[in-house]
Amino acid sequence: MTEPTLADADPVSVLLAWLQQSDEVADALGGPNRVSGIAEAPWPHLVIDHGAGGDLRDLNWAIAPEVTLEVHGDPGGWPGKAELRKILVRCATAAKGVVEAPHTPGQPVINWVKPSGLLVWSPLVNGQPRWLMNLSVTLHP
Repeated sequence: MTEPTLADADPVSVLLAWLQQSDEVADALGGPNRVSGIAEAPWPHLVIDHGAGGDLRDLNWAIAPEVTLEVHGDPGGWPGKAELRKILVRCATAAKGVVEAPHTPGQPVINWVKPSGLLVWSPLVNGQPRWLMNLSVTLHP
């Protein structure tokens, strides 16, 4: 078995699995099965994806890429803007818990999760409500 490399250190897959099993996230979103990599019902829904920024340092051991969290409301406009923002903050706070989780062999080690900017209100062109934020995730193989 080969040792994991820096290329194997994918923060999206680790955070996606972590947030999918989080009771706090399920409670914030109103039920289970509301976290994935695509915007889909049931609403509200948390989408996890690679962010546009981050710090790859010297590509030697640890990196700090960004992960984007998006919370989508129902296309009909609910929940409201303030409630959807609260949901996103609860989900981002739950993401920080991965740092204290027991390490799974073969998975990247995440040792820091912090916001890397502000929360951004960015409804889709069809009016569907959406909040965005990026997390800086420091990890190594």
